[in-house]
Amino acid sequence: MRDPFRRVRVGLALLALVIVIGTAGFLGFGLSFLDSLYQTIDTISTVGANSTSSLSAGEKVFTIFLILFGVGTALYTFSAVLEVLIEGHMRELVRRRKMDREISQMSDHVIICGWGRVGREVARFLAKAGKPVVVVDRNAERLADLPYPYVLGDVTEDATLIEAGIDRASTLVAALDTDADNLFVTVASRSMCPDLQVVARARNESSEVKLRRAGADRVVNPQKLGGDRMAAFVTQPHVVDFVDVVMHDGTLEFRLEEFEIPKSSGIAGETLQSLQLRSQTGALILAIRRESGFFETNPPPEVVMNPGDVLIGVGTANQLEALAEFVAPT
Repeated sequence: MRDPFRRVRVGLALLALVIVIGTAGFLGFGLSFLDSLYQTIDTISTVGANSTSSLSAGEKVFTIFLILFGVGTALYTFSAVLEVLIEGHMRELVRRRKMDREISQMSDHVIICGWGRVGREVARFLAKAGKPVVVVDRNAERLADLPYPYVLGDVTEDATLIEAGIDRASTLVAALDTDADNLFVTVASRSMCPDLQVVARARNESSEVKLRRAGADRVVNPQKLGGDRMAAFVTQPHVVDFVDVVMHDGTLEFRLEEFEIPKSSGIAGETLQSLQLRSQTGALILAIRRESGFFETNPPPEVVMNPGDVLIGVGTANQLEALAEFVAPT
């Protein structure tokens, strides 16, 4: 992209050079430093407060060249500044600085790489859930009027990811157009932040294994997922509708949430029966995911909950909040 402030910087540099040369020239004619600086500013600003009768022939010739170069430089600088103001670049610079400060203060946010159809849906869902996001894309037109903080740059460069706050982020979503770019971003982000959760998009089934090998925690194939979803609507439409409403729609009061059991939690080592979670919180435990990754669905009352397990519960907002207090470390 063309730097809108390049002409301003060039103009200011040339103007400063003209002032230095003009001041040095008048110093050579025997004027004091202050008089030389005043004469230079007076000349290039076309004010003409001094009378030419007091100037020598050499000073007049020098002043003529100073007017030709100085006035032209001043007009160039003025037009560059005016262009920046008229085209709104200054407003964009202020907005960019404000956005940079906002990103620098973020933590546990989600970096979305690629502002396409998939990236938009991810951002919309996360924003609805109250999760802060930072979007990264190389296309300025895509990012126009974006309601989220963003970084304009090549996501395959480490500097761009650092600018997006990858060292403070909780998750990175690689939703670029090609599997090769998603693979590169996955490798780069994993090497920079080993504890970062990486969710990658795959267009081809053959790329899913490569992305997992590269360090992606989750790999999503939108085409395959969309096909499975359409097939589910054919076989179990009511089940799919219910899950959609609970997970995405928001019209029902019930929600699905997950709660990881920390080592210092008071429920670690206890059973569902001994804790009476259902009667104490009102939330229903649908499944327990063990630390090994195994799902224990519809767990019996005598099942023991261990540190590192993840409880998947369903209930109202108040019920799930009460469940979160049970799971919280003591």
